[in-house]
Amino acid sequence: MSRVASIVPVTSSTAICSGLPLPRGPAILFSRMGTKSRETLYGSPVRAAAERATEARQEADRLAVAAWNKRMLDFQGPAQPSPALDDALNAGFGYLEVKCLGCNTHQTVALDIVRRPKTTPVHELERYMRCKDCSQVRGHPYKRSHLVALRATKITASDPPSTWWPGER
Repeated sequence: MSRVASIVPVTSSTAICSGLPLPRGPAILFSRMGTKSRETLYGSPVRAAAERATEARQEADRLAVAAWNKRMLDFQGPAQPSPALDDALNAGFGYLEVKCLGCNTHQTVALDIVRRPKTTPVHELERYMRCKDCSQVRGHPYKRSHLVALRATKITASDPPSTWWPGER
């Protein structure tokens, strides 16, 4: 039997399939596969689809938080159902504004340091909120607080607390 000659001569200086010269340097082992890998063929569409899914999740979380904030600020509740902690953080809202019903002060709580599972709904945090000032005056933990809204920033002079209705000060 005679051998069929290949079109591209296989020598130590050319690659198996492409005919391009092999790189010089440390010994690189090339597999003798004649096709491209799945990563090369399907990698970019898969990465693009994953990126679109991430953006869609962020937009959905942003809309859920906006709906909850609207319900809390316009109607003063109900707080249930509420978005989960990880949904609020994913949407870019890192703080929860809480109002003490005893001394009428507003405080913000950072959601990324809350010691609860990230799947916990925001409304379940209300029972753990205590006003430090009212607790010191009364001598026991004062738990009368109300959730106001989720915020992207802390309460500052340039970003004042939220108002529930036009007449509130």
